[in-house]
Amino acid sequence: MIKLHSARISALRAKLLALELDGFLIPRSDEHLGEYVPASAERLAFISGFTGSAGLAIILPDKAAVFSDGRYTLQLKTETDADLWEQIHITEHPPEAWLKANADGLRIGYDPMLVSPDFLARFSESKMVPVEPNPIDSLWADRPASPMAPAVPHDIAYAGRSSAEKRQDLAQLLLKAAQNAAILTDPASLAWLFNLRGSDLEFTPVTLGFALVNADASATIFMPPEKLPPETMTHLGTDITIADRRTMAASLQALTGKTIRYDSATMPAWFKTTLEAAGAKIALGPDPVALPRACKNAIEQAGARAAHLRDGTAMARFLAWLAEAAPQGRETEMSAAAKLLTFRAMGDKFKGESFPAISGAGEHGAIIHYRVTPASNRPLNPDEAYLIDSGGQYLDGTTDITRTIWTGPGTAPQDIKERYTRVLAGHIAIAEAVFPEGVAGPHLDALARGSLWQAGLDYDHGTGHGVGSYLSVHEGPASISRTAKPVPLQVGMILSNEPGYYLPGSYGIRLENLILAQPAPFSDTTRKFLHFETLTLAPFDNALIDPAFLTPNAINWLNTYHSKVRQRLASQLDPERDAKTLAWLSKATAPI
Repeated sequence: MIKLHSARISALRAKLLALELDGFLIPRSDEHLGEYVPASAERLAFISGFTGSAGLAIILPDKAAVFSDGRYTLQLKTETDADLWEQIHITEHPPEAWLKANADGLRIGYDPMLVSPDFLARFSESKMVPVEPNPIDSLWADRPASPMAPAVPHDIAYAGRSSAEKRQDLAQLLLKAAQNAAILTDPASLAWLFNLRGSDLEFTPVTLGFALVNADASATIFMPPEKLPPETMTHLGTDITIADRRTMAASLQALTGKTIRYDSATMPAWFKTTLEAAGAKIALGPDPVALPRACKNAIEQAGARAAHLRDGTAMARFLAWLAEAAPQGRETEMSAAAKLLTFRAMGDKFKGESFPAISGAGEHGAIIHYRVTPASNRPLNPDEAYLIDSGGQYLDGTTDITRTIWTGPGTAPQDIKERYTRVLAGHIAIAEAVFPEGVAGPHLDALARGSLWQAGLDYDHGTGHGVGSYLSVHEGPASISRTAKPVPLQVGMILSNEPGYYLPGSYGIRLENLILAQPAPFSDTTRKFLHFETLTLAPFDNALIDPAFLTPNAINWLNTYHSKVRQRLASQLDPERDAKTLAWLSKATAPI
């Protein structure tokens, strides 16, 4: 693989020389700038070998660097060759600073469909040159074809509101702002607004495309027409026009004099330059679908609860099986993940995993976004920590849960129990938080870290991300992270609550539930407050809990939560078929 990537870098440098460029920027993104991309857009993996979901590479004539965040620090070192690449933490050493230090005065190319204007602005001190088509594509002889899965209607029984209603709301927003239309480039925004789902991306039920939504609630979707079967066309109705992606430039060029809403933080720079060349007026603003999509309506909230009940039932069966199987040492990371998928597949409305399960035993659990492969797969040994982070896609909701388990049969070491309990204390602090309207995720992040900080410990990732409704398991615009944009939390938002601790080479701990923002039940205040409803239903491992590191309030929360888990899941389990699971559940949720 070293020779392969070395040859690819050399071939790219030759291409750049012919284009009179000195370097090239290679983000890990596609034309929609999302976290998840089809195989045909994995240019960063093609050139470097790095397969993480966040990263960037820069190729210069005599050196190259690949950047990623704290989730992928270890993965970056194992997947890329240090003789070819400088391996850099993107937060500690930003790529724009590295480029300025190493390429002052050089002409650096970039694909304008793969970066946003806001991202590009970070490189303002370098000579950045747009390049079309992407020079990597001509080197990628066996590049996979673009996905062509059909777009299918998402039933209003799960969506809660019709596309026409949603588009009318968007139209009113545009009219109020004196804007003629809005550009949409996020496939999740298209999926939500038009009540469509698809399978262009693995694990995320969207179909790739773009849209122009007008202030009269009509819209044009830019997508290959063959992806829209007759049933879908009937569902969309006569106010929606379907146009091939190849006509998109001409459509934008016809917007001379129009005011178009455009998000410079999340949309490709190509749209901005095309609109400006057409003489359109750009009205900068966030994706107008992102916030209403995040605030789940009553039907979506009910669907999330139902999906989590089925998912919790699958988790109970899995954890009961694991409690018996793990101490025997005959299972592996892959076989355990496959077993959990089997249990999930038994549930109604299950459509697949919401992301590849992170199944990490021992030292692999310390790799925050570890992805087991046949080459890395290892046994679940007795008496070690095992981290399983997984989720399901159901027609009525998306789930994401992490549990860290002591495999037994022996007693866990005290240092692991202490750190596990400190992580749990942070998890509970978020779960029982009450806060006024206007508070954003970054304001809450420290609550999850307080107990860890008291011991000089921390974790190198955010505490929570938004989650879609049978959509992406990672959804904006809100998150619980000290580095995130402070988007105020609102009723109906579903987020993860997942503090952790990782000791490289030894073990990892992460405890994750999904939480739903709801009005706090106060009657004696004029100011509105919010709190969280915990959706996830699965026990925490009592074998790893040391009550000495929990406050009385935290112990009460844990016992109340476990009682709820026991009651809700027991009602879903069959007394005969699930006898072992019920016995395990009773023990696993016993009060401490």
